Amino acid sequence: MPPNKACPVVFCGGSSPRILLFRHPLAGVQLVKGTIEHGETPGQAALRELMEESGISTATIQDDLGCWDAGHLAQVWSFQLCQVQGTLPEHWSHQTLDDHGHLFEFFWAPLEQLPVAECHPVFQRALVFLCEALQARGHWPGEPCRN
Repeated sequence: MPPNKACPVVFCGGSSPRILLFRHPLAGVQLVKGTIEHGETPGQAALRELMEESGISTATIQDDLGCWDAGHLAQVWSFQLCQVQGTLPEHWSHQTLDDHGHLFEFFWAPLEQLPVAECHPVFQRALVFLCEALQARGHWPGEPCRN
């Protein structure tokens, strides 16, 4: 089944690798994710979703991390590793125009200490897949993520 959701992954490597997550005011900690629209590639959708949900407009696709069957509402997620030009703050808020105009609170989460307890189970599983994909593609040589 082809992917129907795009998940842009903003990753900060180094000695303490981190990924960008956000707190949804009603649904806990999440990765940016959204629907791939008709005619869009997963990469195009990932960059659009990143802009809509976080305000980041300077990203490019660095790597395709693969697809994952979420086992939830017939969703198949395409994970796209994004490279952002410039430096991002440690945390910020972004008011979305879609999704009923929620205020999303963005923050960097260390891969070795992900806040899985604050995530919906589908995002818990997605984070495990993401860590495995980052390792398999050589982006992170760390320990497997734990649930």
